[in-house]
Amino acid sequence: MTILQFPKDFKWGTATAAYQIEGAYDKDGRGMSIWDTFSRIPGKVFEGDNGDVACDSYHRYEEDIQLMKQLGITVYRFSVSWPRIFPNGTGEINQKGLAYYHNFVDKLLENGIEPYCTLYHWDLPQALQDQGGWENRESIDAFVNYAETMFKEFAGKIKSWMTFNEMWCSAFLSNYYGNHAPGKKNIQTAVDVAHHLLVAHGKTVSKYRELGVEGQIGYAPNVTWNEPFSNKQEDIDTANRGRAWYVEWFMDPVFKGSYPQFMVDWFEQKGVKMNVQPGDMEAIHQPIDFLGINYYTGGVVKFKEDSDILDNEGINVGRDKTDIGWDIYPEGLYYVLKFITDRYGQIPIYITENGACYNDEPKDGIVNDEGRTSFLKKHILQLHRSIESGVNVKGYMCWSMMDNFEWAYGYSMRFGLVHVNYRTQERTPKESYYWYQKLVKNNYLKV
Repeated sequence: MTILQFPKDFKWGTATAAYQIEGAYDKDGRGMSIWDTFSRIPGKVFEGDNGDVACDSYHRYEEDIQLMKQLGITVYRFSVSWPRIFPNGTGEINQKGLAYYHNFVDKLLENGIEPYCTLYHWDLPQALQDQGGWENRESIDAFVNYAETMFKEFAGKIKSWMTFNEMWCSAFLSNYYGNHAPGKKNIQTAVDVAHHLLVAHGKTVSKYRELGVEGQIGYAPNVTWNEPFSNKQEDIDTANRGRAWYVEWFMDPVFKGSYPQFMVDWFEQKGVKMNVQPGDMEAIHQPIDFLGINYYTGGVVKFKEDSDILDNEGINVGRDKTDIGWDIYPEGLYYVLKFITDRYGQIPIYITENGACYNDEPKDGIVNDEGRTSFLKKHILQLHRSIESGVNVKGYMCWSMMDNFEWAYGYSMRFGLVHVNYRTQERTPKESYYWYQKLVKNNYLKV
């Protein structure tokens, strides 16, 4: 038995997102989002599920915060629903929306929990989508305006901000694969959206600095780790493209001021044009205070011409999978954190999402989700290994605090430490909740 001690000031937390838990989609002046629209298109979301009610956290947040307090976490990452603040994306502020988040943040602070706020977790106001959404550069200015409103309104209360969650999903999963809102399937659109998101991020960081607000600002990309199937150069190259699509494409512009040239060349071979306007790269290349990292899985890939935009295919090498079908690959977390640190330096890193889907149901009031506990233990071990290897990890936020609306999977996939009965809204802490509670209290991992 080995005890792996975490740093004294290490922050333990959990994470959620507004559309996935809040519900109250038409309450108190909230406008429609692209996910309200997308989830109403037949066939887009499992069994026609939507986030109209979700976990009803809009009305039950005090109960949820008590569960967080009992868990012992000191940080909670949540997102703000942009259409709750600006129902039309811009224009008039919805004061009732601001009041909700003030009450929510005040309650977190009263309970000794530090708010980590994500400004954009995929719920673009539908009114902006009607004008072209993230394809339209006017959405950049609308986002900066929304962010400025939040910075001013919550100055002194919220001291840790993330501009965007998982830009890869907002760009490529949503506009190339079409699996998420708005559901487009065009690689040029996806690359344009990715660029506009990065410009919006950079301009928002500049606005934050200009306002002189106390605190720190970063963003939260999702990452993966691809191993080549063989030592053939074509397999190595396609694995590098797979990693770069998530890591370098969204980090090089922020940290280095340019896109990775080998990926620019690759996209151009595929007929994609880089629509970069003068001043864009300078706007993106703003120093940030920390980097959020969302990590779930990785895989083994092999070159296969024209199988995908990257010319690769995933190879099933027999790794265990979670209930959503993703490979369990904890070492990938270590490899990708080391890669990021080696490439960009010792930027402070928070793991802003890491967790597992296991669909265990309560039996006699107990949810025995051993799979999730095992998953967390293995990944937190690799996290400690990363810290020991010089990666500047400051905290870890488990996804998710509670079961919730899992986007295109609807309510069929459960990631929570707390089970939610979607009919009754009853919350039941799972066995993984009690395991995590002990870890947070002890600040060490036994292996």
